[in-house]
Amino acid sequence: MRSRNSQLVLAVASHGGHWVQMRRLMSAFEGLPIHYVSTTAGVAHEVAPFPVSVVRDANLQDKVALVRLALETFWIVARTRPAYVLSTGAAPGFFALMFGKLFGARTIWVDSLANADCMSVSGAKVQPFADLWLTQWPELEISGGPLYRGAVL
Repeated sequence: MRSRNSQLVLAVASHGGHWVQMRRLMSAFEGLPIHYVSTTAGVAHEVAPFPVSVVRDANLQDKVALVRLALETFWIVARTRPAYVLSTGAAPGFFALMFGKLFGARTIWVDSLANADCMSVSGAKVQPFADLWLTQWPELEISGGPLYRGAVL
């Protein structure tokens, strides 16, 4: 089995707001190697020279696509063997944290800023796989997580 890349950050986000929020967090990882995962190929120029893997977009309404997404994500995690997995959502991030944890990575979930009333579906389900489970709304912080440590502005 391939050994873990001791500093690699696997940064996973669906298109749109999830991607924008992920990009705003990345200065915290300056100086570390980063491998991005997105549902949109057109974002590669934004993060060059870092590599970008593209996965399909899927949700609970299309179970076949969700299974394919899980397999694609598993392959990326197995191939890159990241030390850290970070996601702002949605389904690709859930699977990345789940498989990252399986491979021994430290995992961080930052739930979408758009979810002001409750955690996202993926955000609510990811808790067992998240070493750090965060919400961007102080009203959603509860004992045992998710934790509020500020919003991604």
